[in-house]
Amino acid sequence: MKKNSLLAWSLDGILLCAWPLAGFAAGPDYAREAKWADEVVPGLVVGDPVYLQTPRGHHKFLTLFTPVAGSKQAVIVVHGMGIHPDWGMVGTLRTELADRGFTTLSIQMPILAADARGEDYPPTFREAAERIGGAVAFLKAKGYAEIAVVSHSMGSRMSLEYFKGKPDPVVKSWASLGPSFNRYERVKLPILDLYGDNDLPAVLGNAGSRKRSLVNPASRQVEVAKTDHFFTSHEGSMVGAVAEFLKDSLK
Repeated sequence: MKKNSLLAWSLDGILLCAWPLAGFAAGPDYAREAKWADEVVPGLVVGDPVYLQTPRGHHKFLTLFTPVAGSKQAVIVVHGMGIHPDWGMVGTLRTELADRGFTTLSIQMPILAADARGEDYPPTFREAAERIGGAVAFLKAKGYAEIAVVSHSMGSRMSLEYFKGKPDPVVKSWASLGPSFNRYERVKLPILDLYGDNDLPAVLGNAGSRKRSLVNPASRQVEVAKTDHFFTSHEGSMVGAVAEFLKDSLK
């Protein structure tokens, strides 16, 4: 895998999903994003920092690109609320999936102030969907023909916003970890619904309705035993379940 080499990638001229940003109750905290980037990039060991441009060019956001030689399959990793693309289990996913043969692009999602609550985040979902669209465009331009999204927690809520739009046909599947919503809104792609048996109440309480909403026969729901919302002490089971699903759904 490559060591650090600061890259910049402009998506000017590439058509992305274009939702208007007007009407947000609160905009993302770009200063906090920059602080995260300043902390993450100097200590990065695996992968390259790549800055992608938001569609209207008002902000560049950090992504961590870990290419695997010879692979045409890539995974966009979408983190949860208020953190960064190399945090904890997110860093584990992006590096260990690369070790298993999948190029990964872990992307910085919109974040709010540290004291923001989950219910404060929906106004950021449109920009979140645009960032996922930008990540897809970047990987397509690199020649990746099969792409999956792997998201966690609030990142799964943000990813649902992307899939409710018009996802690019190159996106073939979605691994949704620890989602709190109750249905997949008629998303037709293969979906992995993965959570811990000691997950958050909303995740556990909505598991049945999420399972009933899975419409693709290749979709599956998996409960990981003896772990929590972050798959603590069971990261290996988490990565294994995701990798198995990706191998089945990216062919």
